[in-house]
Amino acid sequence: MFGRRKTPLVSVVVPAYDVAAYLPACLDSLLAQSLTELEVVVVDDGSPDACGAIAEEYAGSDPRVRVLHIPNGGLGAARNEGARHAHGRYLGFCDADDLMTPRALELMVAAARELDAPLVTGNVVRWEADRPVRMPWMDRLHADRGAVSIDEVPELLGDVFAWNKLFRRDWWDASGLTWPERLRYEDQPATTDAYLRAGRIAIVPEVVYRWRVRDDGTSITQQRGTITDLTDRWITKRMAIASVEAHGVAAVTDAFRERVLPGDMWQYFMNIPDCSDEWWELLVTGVRDLWGPEHSLTGVSLPPMHRLVGWLVEQDRREDAAHVITYARRLGAPLPRVPLEGGGVRVDVPGLNPATVAPEALRLRDHES
Repeated sequence: MFGRRKTPLVSVVVPAYDVAAYLPACLDSLLAQSLTELEVVVVDDGSPDACGAIAEEYAGSDPRVRVLHIPNGGLGAARNEGARHAHGRYLGFCDADDLMTPRALELMVAAARELDAPLVTGNVVRWEADRPVRMPWMDRLHADRGAVSIDEVPELLGDVFAWNKLFRRDWWDASGLTWPERLRYEDQPATTDAYLRAGRIAIVPEVVYRWRVRDDGTSITQQRGTITDLTDRWITKRMAIASVEAHGVAAVTDAFRERVLPGDMWQYFMNIPDCSDEWWELLVTGVRDLWGPEHSLTGVSLPPMHRLVGWLVEQDRREDAAHVITYARRLGAPLPRVPLEGGGVRVDVPGLNPATVAPEALRLRDHES
């Protein structure tokens, strides 16, 4: 039960499902925060393991921890339920298998206050084999401390993570923000809406979050070869692009479609050689729907090989797409380069006739050659 307590400065919602091995380290990282005016709302999402018992043990020893036990509804529903029970003036989220750095909340609250921003986003590292691994694209997006609007820095829409952010609670409620439920990749549509509605977004260059990358095959990002995963991915991408288009700023829409929306497509393309007919058809349909003839993947920010594969997907050329991926896997290096008559360079794939491929799908950009 949730009793009446002093209003905390920050509430952090921690959904927990089948992560008993990681939950104690996560809660320890929160309770060790330099900012102590804190409420931690653990949502036991019908977990089949000891998550609920672990959370109750922490609540029994630290009054800042509260526990909700709910039927399993998925990550989005657990976050929404936790948010409904959170009382802090600021609202944050943390996945139960990850860690917050010791000054994370202090730094984000300070930025929100100093810059009068309802939304704060901080830098992230991947946590692999108990060591941090920098992500250059996140370093670039969070290089400078200050306040920006999404119209000024539309590439920030690529930072779709829920858990490296802090939201002013009154603004979160007034903006009607929630996490989509019963969908994977719920972060992207929700954070996209938040960015578009925020006006001012505070940037914190320091690393505030350690994103644990698990290699046990259980994480969502390791299940991209399934119909369920790809279906949800197309749904959330369509939700996000619909919000961006409704925002009505052409430069933001263009940046989102060309530099943000295709960002993870290469991970799907890698499944092509082993995919089912149904998965391939779903991939082709989604690529054509989101990029189509007027927004071909040949014009986006993917690496050269994946621009080529994207074009082959658009053309429904499954054998050729699988051939390119298989060859690249075997090669273990960038595709060979071939000079073009009259200047320029294109990629080369033995067994793929360049005369049957659109020149823009093969040609390298100046900085790539």
